Amino acid sequence: MKLCIFGAGAIGGLMAAKLAAKGDAEVTVIARGPHLAAMQAKGLKLISEGAETVVHPRCVASAEEAGPQDYVVITLKAPALPGIAPQLAPLLHEQTTIVSAVNGIPWWYFYKLPGPHEDHRVESVDPGGKLWDQLHPSRVLGCIIYPAAEVTEPGVITHTYGDRFTLGEPDGSRSERANALSAALVAAGFKAPVRPRIRDEMWVKLWGNLAFNPLSALTGATLDVITGEPELRAVCREMMLEAQAIAEALGVKFAIDVDKRIAGGAEVGAHKTSMLQDLERGRPMEIDALLGVIVELADLVGRPAPTCRTVLALLRTRGRLAGCY
Repeated sequence: MKLCIFGAGAIGGLMAAKLAAKGDAEVTVIARGPHLAAMQAKGLKLISEGAETVVHPRCVASAEEAGPQDYVVITLKAPALPGIAPQLAPLLHEQTTIVSAVNGIPWWYFYKLPGPHEDHRVESVDPGGKLWDQLHPSRVLGCIIYPAAEVTEPGVITHTYGDRFTLGEPDGSRSERANALSAALVAAGFKAPVRPRIRDEMWVKLWGNLAFNPLSALTGATLDVITGEPELRAVCREMMLEAQAIAEALGVKFAIDVDKRIAGGAEVGAHKTSMLQDLERGRPMEIDALLGVIVELADLVGRPAPTCRTVLALLRTRGRLAGCY
């Protein structure tokens, strides 16, 4: 199996390190700058559960250097996707699978989703449908990320918690390509279940992110404050209930209720969300993939979302003023 991780930051680096350590897959990492230089010079170091491991996957700067792959794992943040999609062409042969490990609602969401919106293109995450055309959903295998990790210095990944990558085909089938990738991830030490309803799990993760992330960016508060302060918790809950109605109109089934999902966020403690971290570091925030898309889908299914709309307006302005949107 030839597997390439495009954008091997924290999560991509974690996956690359464990897959390379196992040795069953031929792993190529595409990165840039000091991170790439450090990996090429000294290898990729993973710090996890108090142990340090150094591996030496093939590390390159471009898709042309990497060449055709069996799997291409995309672990970049959603705002970067439209810009990098044309660069992926040298990685793709006829049977290459694109593993979409991206937060929020992805560009392929409505591919092979039975119902009136099948093959609908989501403008907020795929302007003009360019991702759909360049990275056609027929190539895509969905992946939901649960681990948390950080690039603590160039070439060094610190893994803090989590070991699950849920996989799923857009049509719900248990395909050979999904089973093969699951087996490789399990052999590397991860949990990698293949789910028939990947969108249900996608929404449960997004359910918290669409509220926690924007409110943290607007207030500077950590998760314990957002979920524990009654007024902020009430705003979260209202946003999440609006989103639940939208998702259920699209056929999604929620395995837990809203209060349990908020409680799950509270358990993480005094954690800065990824959106707040991006804002503080002057990086593009995942505004549209996590919340703009909710408002777009509300219009699609004819559901009101007044709280989400209000928070989105505030968040977009905050992002523009900070140069992060």
